[in-house]
Amino acid sequence: MLIAGPNLTIDRTIRLDELRPGEVLRAREADSGPGGKGVNVARTAEALGCPAKLVAFLPRGWSGEAVGAWLADAGVALHAVPVPGEVRSAAIMLEASGRTTVLNEPGPPADEEAWRAYVGSVQARLAGRRVLVCSGSTPPASPADAYARLVRLAAAAGAIAIVDATGPTLGEAIAAGAHVVTPNLAEAEELILGSGDHGVHSAGVGLERRARGCARELLARGAGAALVTAGAAGLALAAGGEERWLPAPQAEVRNPIGAGDALVAGLACALEHGEPLPAAVLAGMAAAAASVEQELPGRIDAVRARAYRATLGPP
Repeated sequence: MLIAGPNLTIDRTIRLDELRPGEVLRAREADSGPGGKGVNVARTAEALGCPAKLVAFLPRGWSGEAVGAWLADAGVALHAVPVPGEVRSAAIMLEASGRTTVLNEPGPPADEEAWRAYVGSVQARLAGRRVLVCSGSTPPASPADAYARLVRLAAAAGAIAIVDATGPTLGEAIAAGAHVVTPNLAEAEELILGSGDHGVHSAGVGLERRARGCARELLARGAGAALVTAGAAGLALAAGGEERWLPAPQAEVRNPIGAGDALVAGLACALEHGEPLPAAVLAGMAAAAASVEQELPGRIDAVRARAYRATLGPP
């Protein structure tokens, strides 16, 4: 599988008793390492036995060198498209209560010239791939149709384009005919309604009804299939003019960050292996359930993922 994950990060996962704004706080534990949604998808896919290649912008500064070395040590096959600047950071704060707060930096800009080089790098590596995953945010100054360009490349190459993005980038990719899109409910409602409830992972009214409605609308706008996730509740799947609700398997949540990336990885791996979409969606849900049991994003126990898949039954 080929992964377009342009916006790398340095993830700093911080565990603390309680986040109290305005105070000086001491963390109980902290971890740092390379991150970003594309990296999480690549690491999860590899753990599931599906070799993946990641194409990303890699800033030329000292942090870019460090992240490149980190990724190599982690076994992530990276093709770097150089840009000026330094790698952005993301602070992931995990409280003892289970509440999670994430602060994402924007990253260095990638202008039209940079994107032409990026699209060329993706195109050069698409031959023979069944799946192209377009994952995560695009850097500042990126064109709104950045992923739409990649969707059209995938279609020309006979590959399935999975898009996990937000806002205009997602909207343009849908209009370009993305084969599968995977927004969460808040992201889908933000695109469709102009606002979204970003607390839907822990609470919300009428999640199933809302997710089903969003999935139908994304299909109407041009997506081949739409998965609208609602955290631990489940997801709505719309494809082929039909839609249904799939409850999520129950898991012990240690860190919910990266669950959507694991879902995309499991889905993409199954499609890469030739499984039909309904079965691939269940593989993605199983991977997501296994991922939240881990302390850090992008990690997964493949045995646990297979066990969750067995509990979900046939498509």
